[in-house]
Amino acid sequence: MAITLTNSAADRVQAFLANRGKGVGLRLGVKTSGCSGMAYVLEFADVINDDDSVFEDKHVKVIVDKKSLVYIDGTELDFVKEGLNEGFKFNNPNTKHECGCGESFNV
Repeated sequence: MAITLTNSAADRVQAFLANRGKGVGLRLGVKTSGCSGMAYVLEFADVINDDDSVFEDKHVKVIVDKKSLVYIDGTELDFVKEGLNEGFKFNNPNTKHECGCGESFNV
């Protein structure tokens, strides 16, 4: 079981944490939402809970709650720039279908 980051994503997270001035890592999870059933949730974590799984890749801690891990295990987080848009992209091998806008998925 693992969550990985591309170099681009790791660099972006490290820059955000440095600018923020605090935090232990990046919290990645899912919530019920969107037209396909689930949506990704990304936020900076200040604490690691007892029931969290922690993965470290490229000097970045990725913290995932156990309920979300079932849906995102094996995911690679990337940071991409496409024209004027930039953002995190989830390469999730468990995804069976994504909505047209790419904001939600199901497994």
